[in-house]
Amino acid sequence: MSDFDTIRNDTKQRMEKTVEALKNDFGGLRAGRAHASLLDSIMVDAYGSMSPLAQVATISVPDARTLSVSVWDKSLAKAVEKSIRESDLGLNPVSDGQLIRIPIPPLSEERRKELVKVAGKYSEQSKVAVRNIRRDALDGIKKLKKDNLISEDEEKRFENEVQKLTDEAIKKVDEQYALKEKDIMQV
Repeated sequence: MSDFDTIRNDTKQRMEKTVEALKNDFGGLRAGRAHASLLDSIMVDAYGSMSPLAQVATISVPDARTLSVSVWDKSLAKAVEKSIRESDLGLNPVSDGQLIRIPIPPLSEERRKELVKVAGKYSEQSKVAVRNIRRDALDGIKKLKKDNLISEDEEKRFENEVQKLTDEAIKKVDEQYALKEKDIMQV
């Protein structure tokens, strides 16, 4: 395997991970219906340290407008409820002992537009990450050329290959953004 194959594989993997990370970020943006991934970002003060909500409770979706959080240790119910209430998700949990119900309010037009802006910010950050990965790959190719391991023609061909990978990743980011925007604006 040549040095360029290593650069290409690394570049491709890193760009795919960037697109996956964007999908995860978009999963946390709610589009008006309940989804368990909505609570992925919530951290709970459990036993003196911050833990992800999924490590102290079971999250389920009983219907399209409700999330249900079943806390495993009853002593953590108040902390879980507090973490959900204080998150920037605008949710108002209702506690019933170990079970916490979270009604998902319908989104206002204004809130939908705010969420589309947030999604746009996420996709722009992903594009910047993809461009940084491209820069790293091009630096690697230049180093191969400088060390006389490849010819000028190979250098140009490899740079074009890296650009193709970049274009594909940017296209995927744009597609994900378009899907999320449609999902958010759907009433």
